[in-house]
Amino acid sequence: METLRSLDALERERLLTAGPRLAAAAQSMAIALTPDMLALIDRHDAAHDPIARQFVPDVAETEISPDELADPIGDEARSPVKGIVHRYPDRVLLKPLHVCPVYCRFCFRREKVGPGGEALSAAELDAALAYIRDHREIWEVILTGGDPLMLAPRRLAELLGRLDALPHVAVLRIHSRVPIVDPGRVTDELVAALRGRRATPWLGVHCNHPRELAPPTRAALARLADAGIPLLGQTVLLAGINDDVETLDQLMRALVTARVKPYYLHHPDLVRGTGHFRVSIERGQALMKALRGRLSGLAQPTYVLDVPGGHGKVPVGPGYLDDDPQGLLVEDAFGNRHRYPR
Repeated sequence: METLRSLDALERERLLTAGPRLAAAAQSMAIALTPDMLALIDRHDAAHDPIARQFVPDVAETEISPDELADPIGDEARSPVKGIVHRYPDRVLLKPLHVCPVYCRFCFRREKVGPGGEALSAAELDAALAYIRDHREIWEVILTGGDPLMLAPRRLAELLGRLDALPHVAVLRIHSRVPIVDPGRVTDELVAALRGRRATPWLGVHCNHPRELAPPTRAALARLADAGIPLLGQTVLLAGINDDVETLDQLMRALVTARVKPYYLHHPDLVRGTGHFRVSIERGQALMKALRGRLSGLAQPTYVLDVPGGHGKVPVGPGYLDDDPQGLLVEDAFGNRHRYPR
């Protein structure tokens, strides 16, 4: 079966009922739903299914609030060269292409990605790599997009090799949805493209619900881990999908048992047409506080907010300290308070 790429295809699979408002929503962003993700959806209640809601257009996407932005994390403001975002002194994003295996309806780059999405030309890629070469303060290069693992293994290996040849680049991090949503792409050739470099490779995988970690996905993650590639987990906090403590608990445990270290829990960005996915920061903090008493530190992600305008991520997790006339009051993982000297 092929990836579903149209409203008609989604309707044939009983995932929606097409209409004019839904067509308007679909026009705002490309559609792609892989067979692996389709197999996980409850067709009898697709409107509320946590997998379907991530990828199936919704009429709520036509409702845009004044606070929502076309470039919610300020990529363009921090892009000195096409394909490069230089937000922090010691690291850059490199975006070689804008194609993904699936298109998440809440994506902060939803206005840039899509089939036929613009890839860097050979000259543009040369210019991006020259920028990294000329800025010796760059210690880490983060490949993102789009999804870098949509590159053919040969092209990916060539790109990583060129980065690896820059002696000041010590870490090559790749952010991808591929191992989760299209695990069949994690072939021996792809794994070989990631391995055996001077610069240390890391792979950050985007996973939002424990059901996404089906057996084929676990097998793909195991191939990567067995090859010595460290795995990080990134999750977006999404209303109606994972904004409850039980789901987050199960997800973080499932990631750790799949040898993926939970890294970030992202507060949803101010993306146009995504208000139905957003929760309050207070809600996110309460969930993180509940997880603190339930999960090992190994399974705890950092709850972060990407500051609009390109100012980077900051942790916005709950606080555990209060002032007290006799020192500090420290709240433990179970809600009890204890005095502690300054």
